[in-house]
This record gives sequence, structure tokens and C-alpha cells, in this order.
Amino acid sequence: MTTKQIYDLAVAMGMKADLRGAEKVKKYLARAKEKYDKMNPTEKTEFDLEKLANPYSDSRILVDLKKGQIKKALVGIDMEGAELLLAEKLGVDLVIAHHPEGKALADLHSVMDLQAQVLADYGVPINIAESVIKPRIAEVARGVSPQNHNRAVDMARILGLDYMCVHTPADNLGASFLIKKIKKDNPETVGEAVEMLKEIPEFKAAIEYNAGPKIFTGSPENSCGKIVVSEFTGGTSGSKEIYEKMAQAGIGTIIGMHMAEEHRKEAEKYHLNSLGMNLFLDELEKKWMEVITTSGLIRVKRGK
Repeated sequence: MTTKQIYDLAVAMGMKADLRGAEKVKKYLARAKEKYDKMNPTEKTEFDLEKLANPYSDSRILVDLKKGQIKKALVGIDMEGAELLLAEKLGVDLVIAHHPEGKALADLHSVMDLQAQVLADYGVPINIAESVIKPRIAEVARGVSPQNHNRAVDMARILGLDYMCVHTPADNLGASFLIKKIKKDNPETVGEAVEMLKEIPEFKAAIEYNAGPKIFTGSPENSCGKIVVSEFTGGTSGSKEIYEKMAQAGIGTIIGMHMAEEHRKEAEKYHLNSLGMNLFLDELEKKWMEVITTSGLIRVKRGK
């Protein structure tokens, strides 16, 4: 596979696993096309054409020099200077980061509107979800704006390495996997939900590093109520004001990837319990590609 084919595979898998559903993702892209068609010539020259086919602005090819077949990839969560030097030493063709870099980091906020639609599907009125998430999107945009986005990208180019990041597509795969497990296991208490997570190999391995599943608010004896997989996809953590709306929608437990302290306090106030890349790499290895993992990525293989 070429770097472009690997990128296309990531986007396709992300769209298939998108919590909004295929039809809503198609409509999202259609609206982007409609917006582009209405632009004047100057605006069109500044428009990011990738957004017409890829709904995940935080996942991009950052350096594409080789153009040929990729035989070996180095993959990790944060792939920056040290990891890029390791990649050159190992003689890999492509470096794949999970967390966004370059133009993907600069446009991280643009993927966050996904969160509003996911919350709407969980019962939060869409107009409320959108109004609450918009200030947070603006906050994230301001936060990433002054960062040195292209630092690692420039280094990869100098080293002659192809470089890409796969963020929301991988998060979609992880969220979809968890939702299926929740439906299958149907935990009744928060403690049972945590034990369910510990059965997943990646979570089980994380316990060895003192980074396993934790209850941020609530207690193991609390009933789960309606469980949602939130703050697991859609760029980064959403607005702390959303927890009141989620509680009003009948949501009792949140399983998330991360929760800042101010978010935890809001979840506690409204009595909410809070608690992959591997799935993507399984597909790459089916293409007879060698995958080496580093930078906090615990490799778990599923299937043959």
C-alpha cells in the first residue's frame, strides 16, 4: 500500500465506525461541498479541499515523499522528534501518529461538531448540544493557534520520512467497539462497568502502568443507568456545561477517554458516573505490512 492508500483506508474505516451513522456523515460532506460551491474564487483557493472527502480534519497525510509501496511503519500515540529519529534508525518508510500534528493539529477544533450530533443521538436536543459545544470549539481553536504545528512535520521531511496522523477515525473505531461491548455485557453498576473495561486487553495492559480504568465520580455500587461513550471521539474533550444537559436527557454513566478536573466537578454536580488504533493496524498488517509500535501504543492483535 502507498501512504495515500493507507490514509484512504483510515478515513473509510473511521466513516464506517462513525457514531453518527453513514447517512449523517454523507450529509456532512455534502454540506461541505455545497459551502465550497458557493465560495468566490479567492475563497476557493484558500479552502482545504481534503474536507470534501475526509470529514476528519484532525487526520491527514503530513509528508508524502516516497509515492511507492510502504513496507514498514512506525506507529505510536505521539510521534515527534525523538520518535522520528528512531524511525530513521529503524529504516521505516512511514511514521503514523495518533495525536494530530501539523495542519491536522491546527484544525483540530473543526472535527468537534461531531460531538453535538453524537449527544443528540443520546437524547440531548441538537440545538442545545450545538449551542453548548460552540464556545468550547472556539476555545480549542484559540488554544492550538499559537502552537508550533509544523515542528515535527519539518523534521520528518528533512529525514525523508512519510508522515501521517490518524486521530478521529481511530477514536471512532474504539468508541464503536466499546458500544458493542456495553450492549453485549449490559453492566448494571459502575463497578461492573469498570470490570467490563478491564476485560479488554488494552485496558488490562494499561493497569500494569497504573493507567487502567478509573471511576472519576460516583462509586462502584451506583447503578449505571443509561451508559454513553462520550468524550471518546470528536477531537478533544467537549464543554463542561454539557453534563447538566446529559443528566436531563437521562444519561447516568459516561465512559470517556479523559476528563479534566473542571469537567469532573461538573459531572459530579449532576450525579454522573464517569469512567483504535489497534483495529486500524490489524487491517494494515493484513496488507503484508510490518508494523512497529512505540510511544505508549499497546499493540493488541485481533483475528488472524
